[in-house]
Amino acid sequence: MSGKYAIEALLRPPVELYSALSLGGVSLIALKAPSFLMMTPEVAYLCASIVGARGLQRLYQGLRVYAYQKGLKKLPLFKMASTQIPRKRHYLYLGHGFAWDQRHSQRLADSERPEARRFKEPSLIYKSVRVLESGLDRTRILKCVADITRYQSSLNPLAPYPPVGGNSAIHAVGMYEGERKVFMNLADRVGHTLVLGTTRVGKTRLAELMVSQDIRRGDVVIVFDPKGDADLFRRMYSEADKARRLDDFYFFHLGYPEISARYNPVGSFSRVTEVASRISGNLPGEGQSAAFREFVWRYVNVIAKACTALGIIVDYEKIKYYGEDLEPLVRDYMKYLVTNGDNPDAERDVEQYKRYFEAGEQGFKIPRHMKERDLTTMALVKYVKDHDIADYVAHSLIKTYEYDRVHFDKLVSSLLPLMEKLTTGKCAELVSPDYLDVNDDRPIFDWSTVIRTKSIVYVGLDALTDPEVSSAIGNAMFADLTSYSGKTYKHGINQGLPVSNHEKPKVNIHADEFNELIGDEFIPMLNKAGGAGFQVTAYTQTWSDVEARLQDKAKAGQVAGNFNTLLMLRVRELATAEMLTKQLKDVEINQLTTVSAATDSSDITSDTHFTSKTEQRISSQRVPLIQAGDITQLPKGQCFALLDGGKPFKLRLPLPDERDFINVPNEFAQIVQDMKGRYTTSDDWYRFTPTWTQGAA
Repeated sequence: MSGKYAIEALLRPPVELYSALSLGGVSLIALKAPSFLMMTPEVAYLCASIVGARGLQRLYQGLRVYAYQKGLKKLPLFKMASTQIPRKRHYLYLGHGFAWDQRHSQRLADSERPEARRFKEPSLIYKSVRVLESGLDRTRILKCVADITRYQSSLNPLAPYPPVGGNSAIHAVGMYEGERKVFMNLADRVGHTLVLGTTRVGKTRLAELMVSQDIRRGDVVIVFDPKGDADLFRRMYSEADKARRLDDFYFFHLGYPEISARYNPVGSFSRVTEVASRISGNLPGEGQSAAFREFVWRYVNVIAKACTALGIIVDYEKIKYYGEDLEPLVRDYMKYLVTNGDNPDAERDVEQYKRYFEAGEQGFKIPRHMKERDLTTMALVKYVKDHDIADYVAHSLIKTYEYDRVHFDKLVSSLLPLMEKLTTGKCAELVSPDYLDVNDDRPIFDWSTVIRTKSIVYVGLDALTDPEVSSAIGNAMFADLTSYSGKTYKHGINQGLPVSNHEKPKVNIHADEFNELIGDEFIPMLNKAGGAGFQVTAYTQTWSDVEARLQDKAKAGQVAGNFNTLLMLRVRELATAEMLTKQLKDVEINQLTTVSAATDSSDITSDTHFTSKTEQRISSQRVPLIQAGDITQLPKGQCFALLDGGKPFKLRLPLPDERDFINVPNEFAQIVQDMKGRYTTSDDWYRFTPTWTQGAA
């Protein structure tokens, strides 16, 4: 018990309670009847004090053992209101728990021994009550009795266990010393955080906890929610309201375009080539498809260069329009060059060229593959070429324009289906906003505005409805953020503005269903965006999802190497669990083995017919500090964490208090209800009514 013994015996009867009872009785006799002990009152009072103090000590020790054993079956409910979340300037609260070391590995191994089974299995009375409840539910009159036995209260010793599943002993082994608040140093968040856990085990609840603190701290908060979690959105709105930051709250959701903010995923860039990369990156790039993707990249890049040169804001609608027919863009750009040149008679000369084409004069013969082209455009192109107007954009446009249209459409055929999806329906208004429409009061945001004003952005991508569109827009958003982070790192957030403040605010990016959003453009953000104050927290189910998305194990390893903090809830894939366990060293645990032997006597004249002996031996073996199987058996709402440079911690996440949520406005209330009905990815396991099978599992 005190640590001086090789074997820590916690799975035994709490014998301290017996001695506490005896000492308490002696102390009481000394106080009430000192003559029975042949003591004077003064001596009796002193004796009672000493014996009573020792009795209280033994009582405390016994209750600790009893509470430890009880926790192996069921841990106390852990709920916390948002006002109770600890707030510290330099630390992020993660939950209650303890630092995991060899002691806990030893206790967990002890709990797995056959003789410890009774400490983990529900009692016969508990099982009988659950069976009785199922029978009473069939009778309307007696159903109230079952409701009483199910009632969750500390006064009900037969209440069902919370439906968290897993092995509660994994956390209970640290409850002997007690839990404490576990914090993460905010300086470590620049190294990015990875959260792994299968569905419905608490990832989104952990996201709520972290996002709430980021909002209260006044940082920039950007949350990507591909599938849509109503409680996460409601939590963000509630915390923004409590922090008086609703004026800087943006709601972007592809599933609710009527009230969503608007955003142009390709309208902001540091280099114009980024537009083509963001669009072509969503096309297949394996095998023969790689060549076609390169053609698409060049085609989109030509369109983007020309639009930018003409002062046209690039968006998906423009890419689709000019992608279907490049001729209007060629005509506009060539007219721009001609009318802004040095020749005052340029327009008259172009008209003359057009008449030459109509007449089919020498040098103005129309090639067969351009018979359907507009003569005005052809005249403008001919004029630019004949007068050697040096312009790189014009050169690219002309080369693309003069391709055989039928053949070229085949080369870039993969572009148009994608653009059709991105520009169909009301969601097209969100990603291709009309900046000049004064009748549309839905706000338009970009990352530079969001970061300068320290805003809060909820991004719902509606992945369950159209995963391809959500993935394309999500990837483009990440690419835009990566580009802006590079610009911020070099020039600060106020480049071009009459402001001398170059402070870089903390930008907290929470990416739920990370595997659905990640692409090649995300790797630079993890590698280099930390210097710009970008802090990524990524949530996904298994690491194989990321490898499948990137289709390259080396790239996936590169991404994993950029997450310095790891929080792992229950996972089902051993390879994912080993991402944590293989980073930890092995430790020695002790085993107590009972050995019995009997030896017959060979001396027939001896009165001793046999000898026997029983002894206990202590042996040790090296085992992993945390085993992969332990992670696959974690209860819901619990996790292991590697913090402070790889130190292992065991955590319990606090459940949210429903009273925290304020009433959202009518325009959002219906959305919250609709999201609850449509999406089933929220980790709301703690709201379910437990059954006997769940409790006994």
